[in-house]
Amino acid sequence: MKPDTPIQYVAKNMRVDLRLIADMIPPGARVLDIGCGNGELLSVLTEAKNADARGIEIDMEQATRAVANGLAVIHGDADNDLAFYPDAAFDFVILSRTLQAVEKPREVLRQMLRIGQHAIVSFPNFGHWAVRWQLASSGRMPMTDTWNRGWYETPNIHPCTIRDFFELCAKDGYVVEEWLAADDEGLQSPWRRSAWLANLFGEQALFKLRRA
Repeated sequence: MKPDTPIQYVAKNMRVDLRLIADMIPPGARVLDIGCGNGELLSVLTEAKNADARGIEIDMEQATRAVANGLAVIHGDADNDLAFYPDAAFDFVILSRTLQAVEKPREVLRQMLRIGQHAIVSFPNFGHWAVRWQLASSGRMPMTDTWNRGWYETPNIHPCTIRDFFELCAKDGYVVEEWLAADDEGLQSPWRRSAWLANLFGEQALFKLRRA
């Protein structure tokens, strides 16, 4: 497979945010995928982008499956193990749909931009209109295609909105190099220049960051 092969031809069934992330990674990059699951994204980056792609996964079963598929994945978690990586060890550090599930999201972001030149973060947007409507109309925690578990069993302990994330980046001095909002079908929201509208209509968000 050539390193410049379009991602859509390599992983048609891959989760939307992972396809969008893969498109951001240049050929030959050094990549760490935090919360990599069974290594689906790592496999695509290795095949399509010739990346030096490594992963860390808290679920032992998933990590074992990734290793069995020949991927460089270790068992660990974002909250405790990133501190052991040296500064600037990677070109890109990825955190896909995991930010809302870690205990210390602010510290995880700090570590990501210590060990990586760039950080790519995706998360479900709690500011989406359907979430707001369900909460306002029923007085109960929302259930959508993206937020699809009951409050009593969800791993999501720090839900945030697109506007929340912009505010945190500004507070901690991170430069937002790229950002987009998309739905679960992969269609990018047309409100690229309006974080307010993206926050209302985007089901999920994707940010590419660097230190100032």
